[in-house]
Amino acid sequence: MTTPIKLSAVISIRNEEAQLADCLDTLSFADEIAVLLDKCTDGSKDIALKYTGRILENDWAKEGQRRNAGIDFARGEWVFEIDADERVPDALAQEILSTIATTAFDWHEIPVDNYIGTRLVRWGWGASYGKAAYPGLFRKGVKRWADQRVHPRLQWSGEKGPMLESRLVHYVDSNISDMIRRLDSYSTARARDLRDAGKVGSFANNLRRLFSRFIKCYVFRKGYREGGYGFLIALFAGLFPLLSHLKARLEDD
Repeated sequence: MTTPIKLSAVISIRNEEAQLADCLDTLSFADEIAVLLDKCTDGSKDIALKYTGRILENDWAKEGQRRNAGIDFARGEWVFEIDADERVPDALAQEILSTIATTAFDWHEIPVDNYIGTRLVRWGWGASYGKAAYPGLFRKGVKRWADQRVHPRLQWSGEKGPMLESRLVHYVDSNISDMIRRLDSYSTARARDLRDAGKVGSFANNLRRLFSRFIKCYVFRKGYREGGYGFLIALFAGLFPLLSHLKARLEDD
């Protein structure tokens, strides 16, 4: 008789051979590791095969499509979503197992410790530029991603439970240059989504959002506590919708 799979850890990657093994090393607590390879041309597949036989290869046009494919591919009753630049400390692994064994709820958020290089930067994240927490633990079937390239919207059919206490480790950027490259990449993808939806918006509204998002991250989310990094996080959070709007209006792709 086949033992039911309680927990699937799902990770989708594109050319992550430099850090994939470090992530997969922290997922041994899961009953199943499912890896999605999205247009990978490096050694990611060979690394993944050392940890699991559950591998799905494809060419997904949008992040939402890829993440939904990962959920569908998972066989567990519960799904834990993680990215290659993230790590699961032992305390979080144990709390995840305890939670799925006892909870009456359908999904839970997980708090995140974000690192820029070796510096822990805990304050100021949000407004589509970094995450202080994310809804990464859920029963299969209650969570679906919408059809966008970046920051796809979520659709829920279950009941939210309390946030976990243990923190995921996220190596979000190596340095300030990485932060800038990520802003450029995110805004380019967002511009394509805006053009596809026919909702480019107005310059005035997105200019206003620059200031409102900056204040939200720097003041209300206490980014000022992180010094220069907090200022940059708030600035980039504000620039993200404005740059996306300008790219959607002024560029063809």
